[in-house]
Amino acid sequence: MKYLTLTLRQPRRTRHPMQNFIADSESVEREELLAWNLLHGEDVEYVLFYVEGDVEPYREVISGVESVESFTLAPIDEESFYAYVRQVTRDADRRFRAAFAHRHLLVIPPIEYTGEGHMRFTVVGESDDLQTLLDGFPEGITATVEEVGDYDRRHGTVAGALTDRQFEAASVAAELGYYEVPKEATLADVAARLDCAESTASNLLRKAEAKVMGRVVDE
Repeated sequence: MKYLTLTLRQPRRTRHPMQNFIADSESVEREELLAWNLLHGEDVEYVLFYVEGDVEPYREVISGVESVESFTLAPIDEESFYAYVRQVTRDADRRFRAAFAHRHLLVIPPIEYTGEGHMRFTVVGESDDLQTLLDGFPEGITATVEEVGDYDRRHGTVAGALTDRQFEAASVAAELGYYEVPKEATLADVAARLDCAESTASNLLRKAEAKVMGRVVDE
């Protein structure tokens, strides 16, 4: 059993309006599709997103998306929230999903929507099916293979819960000795290495620590 981690680049005209919003706006840092349910025989789907950013700009934009029939936004804290959405399946999404039809493949959540408007996700299956998938995307969609290999992971890592910037901040802090007892580095040292304000470094570390400890306790 093999896996591919892909980054897909779609034409702006075929992307979901919320993808374009994330690409254009500074109010949302990232969005992850955590779960989805496509109703058999109906052009309706239910999706659950995790979003890092400001909830009100997101609410304003999604309210005007034609394909979205209803939604609920559930704040986690001041800078993140869940979005539970009922929407009509768009023709562009139907054509995209056709690449997965009749192939023995499984998409491993989450699907990440990046600040550039791209999609990043991991697919598991047999080598032949994965290869034909790469050749089967609609015209205009380009796929970049980020990782490929045998799918032999025991489970998702704790670090996988962090954003790239949070992981970088935690890595720098550990490298400098910020977590040693007694401390061998200050918050100012971490901020200097990250080239950001102390308040930003503090916020990144607090979020990283909260996510890591939350995962440890849950496990």
